[in-house]
Amino acid sequence: MVGQQRQLQRLRSVILHLFVFGFALIMIYPLAWMLSSSLKDNSEIFINAHQLLPSHFNFNNYINGFKGFAGTSFIVFFKNSLIITLFSVIGTVISSTMVAYGFARIRFRGSRFWFACMMLTMMLPSEVLTIPQYIFFQKIDWINTFLPLIVPSFFGGAFFIFLIIQFLRGIPKELDESATIDGCGRYRIFMQILVPLLVPPIITVSIFKFYWTWDDFFSPLLYLNSPKLATVSLAIKNMSDPTAQTDWGAMFAMSVLSLLPIVAVFIAFQKYIVEGISTTGLKG
Repeated sequence: MVGQQRQLQRLRSVILHLFVFGFALIMIYPLAWMLSSSLKDNSEIFINAHQLLPSHFNFNNYINGFKGFAGTSFIVFFKNSLIITLFSVIGTVISSTMVAYGFARIRFRGSRFWFACMMLTMMLPSEVLTIPQYIFFQKIDWINTFLPLIVPSFFGGAFFIFLIIQFLRGIPKELDESATIDGCGRYRIFMQILVPLLVPPIITVSIFKFYWTWDDFFSPLLYLNSPKLATVSLAIKNMSDPTAQTDWGAMFAMSVLSLLPIVAVFIAFQKYIVEGISTTGLKG
């Protein structure tokens, strides 16, 4: 009986691993196809689309892709995306952490009402805010600049604020009281005691904000009109010209390179993503 149970457990384990492996192949196939297409000639990409291995490797696609379009190198587009993403991450982390500290640790009149208002903003579709925001930014002459893509990040995000609040609620308030007795004000309590303890959720917030900003296509399309200000996602779309022959190989090559920062960030900080989400879910 014991031997049969062990065999059944091994069989279940083998079936489970085969299922996971097959599912992983399905998920990774589009990425493998894109990588393969970035090394094919344009004539081969769609004719032999079912073949992952190109008949010969064409690395000129990456050289042609870096040339960009409209006289602007693709390095400029990477620089634009990096500037917008880094400043957006910094603004989101600073503002969301400060607002979360206010809601979690400071009792003020109407705190529950404002917290409810903040949570309600998570239910608003982004499409509802598009036209009012565009009109506002147009009135203050921010169109065709990076400001509409960066400045709103310095006013926090409801999802990120809630995530940090949940973590703060798991930190004993006795730490604040002990620091107050020792003569610390709210600023020192926040910066020297709580912020070092908030490293897991802060890194989680940074990673999610990095992903969402780097991959954003709609906002740059809406606010950026000059080709020299285009982000990576917008530049890749502009490489596809319906009125002329599109260099699909170069387009796929730049698509592959655009994924490298995301993959690098995920590999470097994946343990913090799990730690940040699990601790915010368990505490409080």
